[in-house]
Amino acid sequence: MKIAILGAGAWGSALAISLSRRHEVTLWARHPADCEALARDRVSRYLPEVALPPEVAIERDLARALASTGLVIVATATAGLRETARAVAGIASSVPLAWACKGFEESSQLLPHQIIAEALPKSTRVAALSGPSFALEVARGQPTAIVLASMDPDFAVATAAALNTPRLRIYSSSDLIGVELGGALKNVIAIAAGISDGLELGRNARAALVTRGLAEITRIGVALGANPLTFLGMSGVGDLILTCTGDQSRNRTLGKEVARGADPLVYLSSQRAVAEGFHTAGAGYALAQKLGVEAPITENVYHVLHRGRPIAEAVTILMERAYRDELDGIELR
Repeated sequence: MKIAILGAGAWGSALAISLSRRHEVTLWARHPADCEALARDRVSRYLPEVALPPEVAIERDLARALASTGLVIVATATAGLRETARAVAGIASSVPLAWACKGFEESSQLLPHQIIAEALPKSTRVAALSGPSFALEVARGQPTAIVLASMDPDFAVATAAALNTPRLRIYSSSDLIGVELGGALKNVIAIAAGISDGLELGRNARAALVTRGLAEITRIGVALGANPLTFLGMSGVGDLILTCTGDQSRNRTLGKEVARGADPLVYLSSQRAVAEGFHTAGAGYALAQKLGVEAPITENVYHVLHRGRPIAEAVTILMERAYRDELDGIELR
């Protein structure tokens, strides 16, 4: 299959390296200077540890990148998804498209599939790629499993099968909303886990945050019509565990820095990569309020990051909440 990967950050570059072992891959970057550097050096500045193999073609012209392609994968940050999808729609609107970004669009608070619905024709077959996957490990060929979700089950099954490699196992799912929510909201819980680790509150505290974080992600998902079992899969508990415990997690690192007294905006402005959980905290909190769903971890992360709530106060609020049954608000169907 010929695949066009749009976005040459860490994740786009890692996917290009991995998928080029079985497919014809073209990698496109929005800025011509980045394309020129990639073609010259064969290394992304976002993933300098692994070189792009000769099989990956670098293309600065979007129309040429999309020519005769069988699948487009948008691997930009969520903030760049709308612009990129619109550009694709103007050139090759009928080509199947998948996105590998997680989180909510800051200005609209929409999930990626909602952005895509506004940017592409309804007839276009689309899917989300999500799951526990640090880009560096994928690029190095270390075993990884993720999930591809689409509201078109046949498209999900066929595309997942086509993209599978010996080192990148891809499961299919028809629960697009659940997969996207898991991939978005786990970043907020990872910030909380990072704050806990930065304060040296212990492994018990981190385990509690991860577990209760999964519970509130599930409550929000069920309220939106997602299958609760999705949150026990790759894009749910799998991604949550990785992001809350791995040292490569940008969101966990943000939490640790905030716990040490850093101003989150100042810290983020110094980083090349995006920590999606910073903006997702606000969108997730607003969504929970709209749905009438309790999300105390998301709520407190939002207030710490955006409203200046002292961390000690947030910890007290979480620990002194009224008693409740552990499974309140979670229904398996």
